[in-house]
This record gives sequence, C-alpha cells and structure tokens, in this order.
Amino acid sequence: MTGIDGARERRVHAGDVELCVAELGDAGRPTVVLVHGYPDSKEVWSRLAARLAEHFHVVAYDVRGHGRSTAPEPLRGGFTLEKLTDDFLAVADAVSPDRPVHLVGHDWGSVQSWEFVTVGRTEGRIASFTSMSGPSLDHFGHWIGSRLGRPTPRRVGQLLGQGAKSWYIYLLHTPILPELAWRGPLGKRWPRILERVEKVPGGDYPTASLPSDAAHGAWLYRDNVRSRLRAPRTDAYAHVPVQLITPLGDRFLSETLYDGLEQWAPRLTRRTLPTGHWVPRTRPDQLASWITDFVESVEEGRTRTAARGRYADRFGGRLVLVTGAGSGIGRATALAFAAAGARVIAADRDPESARRTAEEARRGGAQRAWAETVDVSDERGMEKFAERVGAEYGVVDVLVNNAGVGLGGPFLDTTAEDWRRVLDVNLWGVIHGCRLFGRQMAERGQGGHIVNVASAAAFLPSRSLPAYSTSKAAVLMLSACLRAELAERDIGVTAICPGFVNTAITSTARFAGAAEEEQRLRKRATRLYGLRNYPPEKVAGAILRAVVDDEAVVPVTPEARGGYALSRWMPGALRRIARVKPRL
Repeated sequence: MTGIDGARERRVHAGDVELCVAELGDAGRPTVVLVHGYPDSKEVWSRLAARLAEHFHVVAYDVRGHGRSTAPEPLRGGFTLEKLTDDFLAVADAVSPDRPVHLVGHDWGSVQSWEFVTVGRTEGRIASFTSMSGPSLDHFGHWIGSRLGRPTPRRVGQLLGQGAKSWYIYLLHTPILPELAWRGPLGKRWPRILERVEKVPGGDYPTASLPSDAAHGAWLYRDNVRSRLRAPRTDAYAHVPVQLITPLGDRFLSETLYDGLEQWAPRLTRRTLPTGHWVPRTRPDQLASWITDFVESVEEGRTRTAARGRYADRFGGRLVLVTGAGSGIGRATALAFAAAGARVIAADRDPESARRTAEEARRGGAQRAWAETVDVSDERGMEKFAERVGAEYGVVDVLVNNAGVGLGGPFLDTTAEDWRRVLDVNLWGVIHGCRLFGRQMAERGQGGHIVNVASAAAFLPSRSLPAYSTSKAAVLMLSACLRAELAERDIGVTAICPGFVNTAITSTARFAGAAEEEQRLRKRATRLYGLRNYPPEKVAGAILRAVVDDEAVVPVTPEARGGYALSRWMPGALRRIARVKPRL
C-alpha cells in the first residue's frame, strides 16, 4: 500500500472522479495544498510534506487518473484545465472550507495551479502560490507569440532552445506509443533513470502506480497544450502573491520562459536553486524554508521585505557561515550575503567583532544573523562549534573558510613555532571547516558550496613569504581535490585567490627574524596596501559570483589574474621574479 508516512487519507468526490487526499499536521493551522506533476503521484511530496507539517496543515492529493484517485471515462477530454480546477476546489472545500489555502505546485501541478490562481471562480479560496518547474500555458503561449512576432536572433535562439527541451511533449501527443512505453520498459527503468540522471534518492517514490499514472497523465498534455498555446487567455493575471522557484539545471524548461513574468504576477518573489527538475525530491529542506517564510509572511499580512540585492533569488533564506567575519574580506563577505537576504553566521575568534558584523548584517538585509566565537585552529573547539551550528541553525548551505593570519620573513628565519601558527590557522582551519561542515552537507544529500579563501601567494613564489605561500598553496590544492570528490554530491568547491587587498591582515602580520623591526614593517606593509586600496567588498562580490557560477579557482585583483596566467604559461618567469629581494 502506497501513501505518505503519517498521513490521514480520505476520499473527495469531484465531478466524474474520486480523489485520494492525504493530510498531515494540525488542521487548525494554515492549509498548504501540494499539487504534483507528471508522471508523479502525491508521494513525490513526501520529503517536503513532512517538513512543512511542522508548521502547517499540509494536504497532498492524487490528481485525477493518478495514484489512488480514479480516472475519468473516457480519458479524452477528462483532463482539461477546467476539470482540474473543479478538482482543486473540491479538495479545498473539503480540507479548508472557511479559510483560503496556500497552493504549491510542481511540474504539471504548477501548470494547472497557474490556471487556479488566474481564473475568477477561485478568488478568495487561494491565499498564495509557490510555483516550481511549470509555467502557465497562457503565459507560455504569449511568450511564444512575442518571439514569433519580433524574431530577433536572441528570441529565435530562445524559441529553438525551449523547443529542444520540449521534445517529450511532441512524443506525448502521439497515439498509443507513450502508453506502451510507460506500461513496458520505460516504466520499469524510470526509477533508475531518475536516480542516475536527476540524482533523485530512492525510497517511497516512484510508487507502483507509475505506469498507469504516466499513461493516464499523457492526456494532461493532449487535452490542454495545443489549444492553450494557440489561443492563450489575455486575462491570465494572478490574483494572489506568487513565489517562483526556478531550478537552474532543469532539463525540460528554460529560465527565459519566466522573463517578464511580473506582467502577469505583479506580487512576484523569485528564487533559484542549482539543481534539476525534481526539486521536491532533491532539495526539500530549502523548499520548506522558502515556502514557510512565504506563507507566514502572507498569513501575517506583512509587506515582504525580501532583499533586492543582485543575488537575492539565489541566496535569500539560505544559511551562510563565514569564518574570520570580524573584519576585512570575511566581514565584507558576510555583509554581501546579508544584502542578498541570506541567513548569516558571522564567526570570529574576537566576539565583539563577530557581534558587530552580525548586527550590520541584520541591518543590511539578512533574513537573520548570528554572531559566533570560534578559533578555527582549535580542532576540538571546531568540532563543538559544528555540532552547535547543526543543532541550532541547521546544515550550512554555503561555507566560507576565510580566517587567516599573515607571516613574512625568510625561510631560514622562520621557526617551527612560526610554521605551526600559520599552518594551524591558514591550512588546518580550512581543513577543519571543510571536514566538519562538508560532512554535514554530504550527509544531508541536498548539495551546498564551500569557498576557501586562499591567496595569489598560492601560485606566486616569493622568498619573503615561504610559510604563508605554502599554507595558501595547500589550500588551493585541497580545494581542487575536494571539488573532484564532492562533485557527485552536488557540493561545489571554490578557491578564491585575492592579490593585495586593503584589510587588517597587514596590521597583525608577523615577520620572522625581524622582532625589533616588526612594528615598522607592519606599518610599511599597511601603508602600501592602503595605497593599493583594493577594497574587500570587491572580493566579496567575486565570492558570491563564484558560488553562483560554481567556479573552481577565482583570482581576484589584476595582479592576481596576471600572476595566475603566468603560473600556467610562464612559470620560469615567476621563479626568476621570486628571487628579487623586496624592499621592506
């Protein structure tokens, strides 16, 4: 027997069918209705429904002809958007007769939900709508028409691109063949295809009803697609707030389909995720966070103050941990993520500096921000810190290992204690962060990103920075190794390699073999870095771009980019330059 664990099930009569409806959570709370897509059943929501049920009354139902809902007779004409709207209203009236419901749709569940939120007869029954991987057929039709009407090269490219992604729609319109395929070899192999191609974990999904679900569901396309694309409605305006969540790795839908969506949904919030089409299975934690925040904001009647930063769609509500966040690059990075609406943990060994950064992050747009005190070189302290973060805040989505110390001076003047100090912070601090928080990301199984702040010194040899350069070169190679290992878990790893950046690291740097002149050398280095005056905010911007683009190595500043190019194409020249004694 299939179903969602812990759910209460009932039958709801809707016209010519009976729908199987599952409910979780307290019925006295706001109701969230989940509408599945093709070729799924309500069980596609099992991972997300359990999380949402901690806050809401959650309802998921099998669309007509799917799961344990009955199919219309005949099938032809039994899956029109009008009849699907009747089904939704029957479910809403049964589970929440006195209050509007919050609608969440994926794939064809989103396609039909766009119909629900744009027709007049549902007004007052829907409070909000979260859409994933399923555009309105009316909006899609206007999107096609606008590009055919003004066929610029870019627009023609968009049409051809989406046309290639829509290959399966053409096949589903052919008679008999889709039914034969789903009831035959495709139905048997589908779970394995999802696991290998979409990285969908196994378990209670797909269910044994998949072959008949897919065969019946072909009529969703046959009854609606061609007619709506040819004659889209001109009044398809959403009468509720809409949250659009776009998987950036969707194999079936182009991001450009949603260009100009604000025209049809004036109260629109955009989110993006670096994952594939079946986001309810692969990213339930992030979806639960976004949906919870969205629904609660609508319920409380508060005006949404979602961050308007450049990357707000990507990082809004995501949990970001930055070490060394009390000053310099770490502080700037924490504030940049805050401006994008992230939840920020500002960690530093100086509690007052961490507190100030967290306060600025809250004022700067962070959904929430916390200050934490930790010494990244302390193995046991880092283990306790990781346990506390996991227990109190959850699994980190983006980790920025930034904490570092400076050390100059010749190799022969650098003591063993000097080496231990710089490696403990610059290398072991990164190792501890990657090991502890990277493991949490891997065990969660929903991706993530690790940013390790190295330095241009990682690939620029220098007679005056042997210990510092060694520590940063090790971080660069560690990042490359981790990137190779964690790629299969959808965890990206980036090494950031700044050049001369105007931060406080020079004022605290140590100079081996120059105890008597150390203060003078610090002041001189600080003055030189100040004259260069490359702001840490630019490095922070590069970090956010690197996470969005999943870049492997990012040299920052012109001298870092030039040095990186030389290290690859003219390493001998760098070795000769390294022999020059600096005038410090």
